[in-house]
Amino acid sequence: MTTVAKEENTQQGEVVLRATGIRKRFGALEVLCGVDLTVLRGEVMCIIGPSGSGKSTLLRSLNHLEEIDGGRVELDGELVGYRQRGHKYVTLPEKDLAKQRARIGMVFQSFNLFPHMTVLQNIVESPVGVLKVPASEARATAMQLLERVGLDSKADCYPRQLSGGQQQRVAIARALAMKPRLMLFDEPTSALDPELVGEVLDVMKDLARDGLTMVVVTHEMGFAKEVADSVLFMDGGVVVERGHPQDVLVNPQMPRTQDFLSKVL
Repeated sequence: MTTVAKEENTQQGEVVLRATGIRKRFGALEVLCGVDLTVLRGEVMCIIGPSGSGKSTLLRSLNHLEEIDGGRVELDGELVGYRQRGHKYVTLPEKDLAKQRARIGMVFQSFNLFPHMTVLQNIVESPVGVLKVPASEARATAMQLLERVGLDSKADCYPRQLSGGQQQRVAIARALAMKPRLMLFDEPTSALDPELVGEVLDVMKDLARDGLTMVVVTHEMGFAKEVADSVLFMDGGVVVERGHPQDVLVNPQMPRTQDFLSKVL
């Protein structure tokens, strides 16, 4: 998809994900204090902020890996993680949760590949097991995705035979194999050696250019400035500042954002 087409998608305003008033506590500590966000089709949203600000917890709340204590998350207008009955919310059965999560791909800091499976088997596993895609079709798609991330020659390798950057690219291909409506990235380069960061970011930039809807928790400010359509700065479980990358990263208005960026840029 061209950049122009991507901009048109974003400007059309089709809401893929909406989070309203998200709250989450761990004991006495409230780590999310009523967070709102809206992600449009084709949008790349980057979430930045200091460690402990609630970024990763927010991301995990979007696909119900963390059960929220307040608020609601909707994917394509459908409540995520719960079914509403009157004024009450009932947690969905695990089978229904799995179906919802299949529409929300997630790439973690650690690669979470199955060590006993080859690269190809790692990618094919969920489409066949969850989506019931025929094995031959799933393998063909997996090979196309491996080619896209530059690893088609590694299909028969095991994760231990790959570098960290290669494993993370396999993890991205595995998530894409589910054909998600939305991709979540939780600091996908933080566990990598510095020389391997670029190869993962290049894949993510390519996905962004193709119009994939993405929410990315990142410390890579250059990536956010170059690729993001919107940036959220979080601290203390709240969104302190949000807007276009040029506004938030280059000309921030809030003193806390200014202080943070002065230390990381």
